[in-house]
Amino acid sequence: HVIKMDLERSGLFKSIDKNAFIEVEASLETVPQFQNWRVLNAQALVQGRVTFINNDRMRAEFRLWDVFAQQQMIGQVYTTVGSNWRRISHIVADAIYKRITGEEGYFDSRIVYIAETGSLMRRIKRLAIMDQDGENHRYLTDGRHMALTPRFSPTLQEITYLSYFNDKPRVYIYNIDTGKQEVLGDFPGMTFAPRFSPDGNRVIMSMARYGNSDIYVMDLHTRVVEKLTDHPAIETAPSFSPDGQQVTFESDRSGKQQIYVMEAVPGAEPKRISYGSGKYATPVWSPRDDWIAFTNIYKGIFYIGVMRPDGTGERKLAKGYLVEGPTWAPNGRLLMFYQQERPTGQGSGDVGLYSVDILGTNLRKVMTPMNASDPAWSPLIP
Repeated sequence: HVIKMDLERSGLFKSIDKNAFIEVEASLETVPQFQNWRVLNAQALVQGRVTFINNDRMRAEFRLWDVFAQQQMIGQVYTTVGSNWRRISHIVADAIYKRITGEEGYFDSRIVYIAETGSLMRRIKRLAIMDQDGENHRYLTDGRHMALTPRFSPTLQEITYLSYFNDKPRVYIYNIDTGKQEVLGDFPGMTFAPRFSPDGNRVIMSMARYGNSDIYVMDLHTRVVEKLTDHPAIETAPSFSPDGQQVTFESDRSGKQQIYVMEAVPGAEPKRISYGSGKYATPVWSPRDDWIAFTNIYKGIFYIGVMRPDGTGERKLAKGYLVEGPTWAPNGRLLMFYQQERPTGQGSGDVGLYSVDILGTNLRKVMTPMNASDPAWSPLIP
């Protein structure tokens, strides 16, 4: 069921109803009767078996067949502890996805986000994490201090986030596997939470000093901070390119918020890449280096879109009363974002997570136990 749901949610696979199966009990050791599957228009067939060894170990094996070519495409065996059954299902779904589409999978990954409860005036914002399919949900912070803008490290199962301590913004690094967290520093008037560099050794952020916001990079080992931009305009929301050589950010230096790209060295000349209508904000570079995702605001409507790093090929993928905070799946083929409903007289305007693929099809609501905002997608779990 987990494998089936992963593949179906990707929008690229459609399962055939079990009731239509002609061949039901087939051994993994024998070649399937391909004609029984061709009549159902099946293009691929997955067979699997799970056996339990002792009390706590399980052995999962599967074979993927090409029905038309009548040959095996992939076959693998995994042995693990029984409680790991869900994770193994995601790993199998990733293997099937990769063999059929040629793209890396993204099912064995997690989402960290801000869980919101309470009225608009007394909102509690906690850090929460779940598997990409919404399972294994848990809270990482207790809600005593407001948590904001989590971002995943591309190399480790670590996140940075912003939290207010004695009314001062503080940046924390949190290790998900150990639960250990450390303070990166108190940053006066910091605007956006930092994002990691692709190698995980630096963070990039915008800081407001003397009322002017610029882009800074901090080395996590030496804690040395370097200033990248120096301009009287407001520069925020920076994001590295996958090779770490370039940075995209938003700036109002042209008069209103637009997206710029520059070499990741101090004093480099930024180049504007957004030229559509309205304001452009929160650019995020795709892990595949082929797109930059963004938020666009035009005539009071919010859009999530993508454009090439040179500004060409712009397209909108989703729109709403308030859609914001795009984050990339590790394979660069899907985006997640959050959407707020328009507040009614009584209601506070519910906030939830959505995913969409880069073609703008397959828009889906991601189920969470409560209101959810500001998602960040993990790399594949090592």
